Amino acid sequence: MFIRDDIFYVGVNDHEIDLFEGHFEVPDGMAYNSYVIKDDKIAVMDAVEIKFGQEWLGKVREAIGDKEPDYLIVQHMEPDHSANIGTFLEAYPNAKVVGNSKTFMLMKKFYGTDYPDRQILVDDGGTLSLGRHVLKFLTAPMVHWPEVMFTYDEYSKVLFTADGFGKFGALDVEADWACEARRYYFGIIGKYGMMVQTILKKVSALAVETICPLHGPVLTENIGYYLDLYNTWSSYGVESEGIFIAYTSVYGHTKEAALLLKDKLEASGCPKVAIADLAREDMAESVEDAFRYGKIVLATTTYNGDIFPYMREFINDLLERGYQNRTIGIIENGSWGPVAARFIKQRFEKSKNITFTDTTVTVNSALDDVSRGQIDVLAAELLR
Repeated sequence: MFIRDDIFYVGVNDHEIDLFEGHFEVPDGMAYNSYVIKDDKIAVMDAVEIKFGQEWLGKVREAIGDKEPDYLIVQHMEPDHSANIGTFLEAYPNAKVVGNSKTFMLMKKFYGTDYPDRQILVDDGGTLSLGRHVLKFLTAPMVHWPEVMFTYDEYSKVLFTADGFGKFGALDVEADWACEARRYYFGIIGKYGMMVQTILKKVSALAVETICPLHGPVLTENIGYYLDLYNTWSSYGVESEGIFIAYTSVYGHTKEAALLLKDKLEASGCPKVAIADLAREDMAESVEDAFRYGKIVLATTTYNGDIFPYMREFINDLLERGYQNRTIGIIENGSWGPVAARFIKQRFEKSKNITFTDTTVTVNSALDDVSRGQIDVLAAELLR
């Protein structure tokens, strides 16, 4: 697939995978992207997952014909992008491997060699001329591994972004970009917002017309939209106006309280109320919604003198990703000793800019007039 200015897509689609990185559900599969830049010198941008090696090499040969590539540029060392480095270097014995010092450190750890006689070592701001295409390397440590780097082609104004701007899903499946890119970002990169902000500042000095990630589609239109979303996500800003209710329920009473609050909010004109049963719905999607909206409500039972396990897992996922700048409301349930609200607040003690609503709803086993009244007050407070 031609992208622009002698840049070709040579990636593959994986429909055999069910869990990405062992725990993210990917019903639409995954794409492992790779690109070829043809010039006086030929560069291949990253490899693909191990079982697609021959398919990938076939696409590389289709793009370059009888010529041989000069460089394999390794932007990211996760095995879904690096596992076929050896396959490539065996097929093209004169090609060099381009990476930074951390790239080759990880290469040695994964594959037992860092190809010392075939290395081209680059640093932040370093360049590599292919002819009219001049590649500038921008280190992006911890987005989301320490060796990650972006590559900017000054001639074609294409930015290659490693896992940045990636999304779940194979490229032969139609899917909304923002939804699966958001789930991907907060699931995989979300912890490293400060590092994403750093690379975005570097990118802001460039004239970017196309973004080529290692997962998901090539982005060619309205580049500002994607950059703005990444800025919002990485600065822990609020993307959408609305409220997210996350609940767990044992006998249905906490669920009833959560649904009642949803009804009250919608009846009062809240533009969007999203709700999720944490025990039954994809946890990564719930994490995504928690970061998407500025206000969330955690509704859960007291369980073994603590918080119900799925709620505890959900909160841990938020804290691992630096959850901040949000308002949190709480609905707790307990038949004889409701303590969930206290433990929830304790877990967020070290979080930045977390505000708890004045109202906490306490359900003693089942809803009654008192707890229904508290829900009315909580709804009004959330809508202020």
